[in-house]
Amino acid sequence: MKLTGLGHDKTATMVLVALAAVTFIIPFCNLALPADSPMHFSAYTVSLLGKYLTFALLGLSLDLVWGYCGILALGHGAFFALGGYAMGMYLMRQIGTRGVYGDPLLPDFMVFLNWKELPWYWLGFDHFWFALLMVVLVPGALAFVFGWLAFRSRVTGVYLSIITQALTYALLLAFFRNEMGFGGNNGLTDFKELLGFNIQSEALRAVLLMMSGITLMTAFLVCRWLVNTKLGRVVTAIRDQESRVRFLGYRVEMFKLWIFVFAAMLAGVAGALYVPQVGIINPSEFSPLNSLEIVIWVAMGGRGTLYGAIIGAVLVNYSKTVLTGLMPEIWLFSLGAVFVIVTVLLPDGIVGLLKRRLQEQHS
Repeated sequence: MKLTGLGHDKTATMVLVALAAVTFIIPFCNLALPADSPMHFSAYTVSLLGKYLTFALLGLSLDLVWGYCGILALGHGAFFALGGYAMGMYLMRQIGTRGVYGDPLLPDFMVFLNWKELPWYWLGFDHFWFALLMVVLVPGALAFVFGWLAFRSRVTGVYLSIITQALTYALLLAFFRNEMGFGGNNGLTDFKELLGFNIQSEALRAVLLMMSGITLMTAFLVCRWLVNTKLGRVVTAIRDQESRVRFLGYRVEMFKLWIFVFAAMLAGVAGALYVPQVGIINPSEFSPLNSLEIVIWVAMGGRGTLYGAIIGAVLVNYSKTVLTGLMPEIWLFSLGAVFVIVTVLLPDGIVGLLKRRLQEQHS
């Protein structure tokens, strides 16, 4: 796989090196060094960094459709949540008789609600391989159906953005209902193990951090290769001049559909990596506000660069962690201010600002 231009992009190389350091050095320092060592990282830090990496993967998937194809999906968080629910269902099936009610088959919330048997759509989730398939197939299938109907009808611009937001809001309302069989407003939680390992153990959390980092780096390289292929160049042309590309004979809707489905699958993988690290998945993940936050990550980092989405996701979520700990009531105002500042003063994001500064220095 030829990574066109990677060697000439110092920022992309630096981001990959930083990701590799976080992926391998942090878990090693957590597991191998004693707690009183200045180089030791706590289990909390490992979990927090793992969560940031899953958000970075989610931002990367949105940048692929927004930054390169011009599709501003304001409901992209729905695919993240669906992937998370698929993994959560597997983790719930692993609890078995260790639940509060001790039922070997039904999760606790189903016993509480007097369900008599496991719903058909829960069957198969006792197998890890099946859960992994659903992590990509369910978000991919939803993206395919939605994209086929929307792109075939030539819905674009703000209308498409509003429809994607309506989609995630509809899923939010549906998953809140107890009769849907997904835990209602409490969601899925109280997980015990993953592949036979205690989900609270430091070793597993370190492995999850490594898996998140490896997945993110792989996804970045694949996306980087993809946007430099003929398909990627056509998609970028659709972003800039859709009518002209259509006039040249390309089936625009098929290119948009392909990239939309692929990005949805990436978001589903991010959700699956997120759930075992935070220990819960509930309908709030479908909130339209969450999807708007993803847009802010990408805009702040710099859309159309891939690594800008990674930088933006990590910086915004780190700021969220700090501010919600110190002054939780001002976080949403701060987020809104960041969006306004980026829109007015930094249309190309942090990456664009750095590139301009470097060009000024060389000139």
